Amino acid sequence: MENEKVYSEIPYDKKVKHYNTSKMPKYQLGFFTFLIYALSKILMIGQKYKVEKFDMDDIKGPYILLSNHMYFVDFYLNAIATFPKKVYNIATVDGYYRRPFLMEIIGCMCKRKFTTDPDLIKSIENVLFKKKGIMCMYPEARYTPVGTTAILPDSLSQLIKRMNVPVVVMLHHGNYLHTPFWNYRKPRKVPLYTTMRCVLRPEEIEKLSAPEIQERIVSAMQYNEYKWQKEQGIEITEPFRAEGLNKILYQCPNCLTEHKMESEGSILYCTHCGKKWEMNTLGELCALEGETEFSHIPDWFEWERENVRKEVESGEYYFEDEVDVFSLPSCMKFQDVGKAKLTHSKDGFIIEGEYNGKKYRIRRPVSGMYGVHIEYDYCYVRPDDCIDVSTSNDSLYCYPTKKDVVTKISFAAEELYKFKMKDRLERRREAQLRALP
Repeated sequence: MENEKVYSEIPYDKKVKHYNTSKMPKYQLGFFTFLIYALSKILMIGQKYKVEKFDMDDIKGPYILLSNHMYFVDFYLNAIATFPKKVYNIATVDGYYRRPFLMEIIGCMCKRKFTTDPDLIKSIENVLFKKKGIMCMYPEARYTPVGTTAILPDSLSQLIKRMNVPVVVMLHHGNYLHTPFWNYRKPRKVPLYTTMRCVLRPEEIEKLSAPEIQERIVSAMQYNEYKWQKEQGIEITEPFRAEGLNKILYQCPNCLTEHKMESEGSILYCTHCGKKWEMNTLGELCALEGETEFSHIPDWFEWERENVRKEVESGEYYFEDEVDVFSLPSCMKFQDVGKAKLTHSKDGFIIEGEYNGKKYRIRRPVSGMYGVHIEYDYCYVRPDDCIDVSTSNDSLYCYPTKKDVVTKISFAAEELYKFKMKDRLERRREAQLRALP
């Protein structure tokens, strides 16, 4: 019987259409270039910001623009900094939500998070060599959760080597502090500072190997917002400055309990052991009683990552939960797919459920995902945390019932991938040694 078949994708009705992400970008008319710039300037009225350019005098285009990613204000600043050049952006499918026509006419390219898309290479070549435009990418592929550089894909250097055009890095400072990912609904009064710097020219790209190019890019894209805040002496005096911090600092360093952290006002605290920390106006944490384990927020964050890494390496990591699933096959409507079981382990992400009376099982193996997209307080479906597990033609937004788990899942996706790649490399080396005479 048909309903005994287990589908490898959501068994939608025939009327549900999938957005075609292989579309070539449209040429951006000068009118839209100016309109994007003008709207960005208007939206930045009242916000203190500064843009500085370095080693850019001879860079006219086309070129690849790599930007760090903190919040939507990044797009406004990018438009202001690059005007009057025509900039073509890679955007995610939810960035197209209810406005695909608008995104298309300004030359955007649609991509699903953490998936392999060979058509994207053709679109990038089209922008650089036919339209002679600026190809803007956000290689971190997500808003930074803690104000530091996220993992960058190894394929980035291979792309740069293939295109052999100048590479410019745009670094934003203050954007994260202004609207932190874990509490973006309450902006803070923070000055913004953006730099543009050419870090690679074609003659250098020809000489350097892909690993050397990757090292250059990773180095150029390093940032730490809490360190920058302290160096600049920027005081954030809003009384709610720590609210939502428990979403990223989910494990108590005092009792080691996970997912029992809460926050209120400027206080972060553990409901299991009762320990409390205050976030001061310079973004540092101080225990109200006893030892301050981590005054620097990114240090706490990386300590959590290290704990997840140990779980992965020991084989102990495993996550399972019942989730509410909302999918976005097209760009116009989220589909309520109902409840499903989500598991995450060394076997990757597996989503198992039933829709339209038919069972489905969707699996994304570890080797195909160097990271996963997570959202805090997602605005398009419902204001809760979720995990976006995408396939080549669909995006599944999974809402766990368990509290403050998406950050750990994000860590685990990255560490599982690193462990898998390390194991694969070691096996390859062993095979090469065995093959020696």
